[in-house]
Amino acid sequence: MLSEPRSGRLAAWGNALLAGLVSPDEAVGAIVGDDARHRVEGLPGESGPVGLTLALGRLRSLGIAGWRVALPAPGHPLGLSGPPEFNARALEAEEAAVGYGAGFGLVPEVTEVGPAGDPHVEVVWHCLPVREAPPADVPSLGEAERELAEALREATVVLTRLNVAASGPVAEAALDAYRARAHAGGEVLAPGYPPRAARVLELARRVVLLVSLAYENGHGGAVSAAEMAARGEALRPVERVARRALVAAFNAYVEERERGRPCPPPADRPRRVAAVSR
Repeated sequence: MLSEPRSGRLAAWGNALLAGLVSPDEAVGAIVGDDARHRVEGLPGESGPVGLTLALGRLRSLGIAGWRVALPAPGHPLGLSGPPEFNARALEAEEAAVGYGAGFGLVPEVTEVGPAGDPHVEVVWHCLPVREAPPADVPSLGEAERELAEALREATVVLTRLNVAASGPVAEAALDAYRARAHAGGEVLAPGYPPRAARVLELARRVVLLVSLAYENGHGGAVSAAEMAARGEALRPVERVARRALVAAFNAYVEERERGRPCPPPADRPRRVAAVSR
C-alpha cells in the first residue's frame, strides 16, 4: 500500500484547482511530482491520450465538482461505488480517483521505462464511467483518527511481544528519510483542506511506513509459523485502518463541500513551478 497514492495527489490538487486556490500548472506539477509524464486516455470527446491540464479542464466542464479517492483491496472495496468494470480496474491498480458531480473516474496505469537503474515513470490515467453513489466504507475524519490511534496501540503490543523488527538502524534510517521528504514537501495536503485532514493523513502515512518496516525488516523473533501468522493478523487490521484513514483525509474536501462549508482562502505562499512535460 502506498503512503502517498497518485490518486490522492490527483484528488487533492484537483480539488484545489476546482476551488480556484491553485493554477492549472501548479496543480499538474504537484500531481505529476517526480514522474516523467502523466496522460489521460478515454476522455470523452478525445480519440487518444491527452495531457492532464486539458483532461482536468474537460472533466470540470462535464460536471466534475470534486474528487474522491478509492484504495480498494481484495474483499474491501474501499471508496468504490461501481459499476463492476470500474471497480475491477481500480482493484487491479489498488487505487482510483472518483469524480463527484459527474459519473467519471480515473484509474492510473503506471509504467517504468528506461534503462535498469535509471528508469523514469510514466502514468496513463484511464477515464471510465462511475456510478454516482456514496463510496463504500469511508469513515469520517473523526472516526479515522480514533481508529488509527486504537489500531496502532493494539498492533504495537502484539508486534513488541513477537519482537518484530520495526525498529533499529534500518528502521530509523527509513524514518529519517521519511521526515526529510515530508519537510521538503512542505504542505501535507493541497490548499483548501481542513487542518484535521492534514493531521489524519500525516498519521496514516506514518502508520503505513511502520507497517512496511515491520514486513520488510525480517522476522525478528517470530520464527515459528504460528508466530508469523500472528504477526500478519496483527498487521492486516492496521493496514485496513490506515487505508481507510488515507481515503478519509483525501476525501475531506468533498465531505466539507457536501456539508456546505466553504474552502479557506488561498494563503500567501511560494507557488510551485511545473518543470516536467505534461
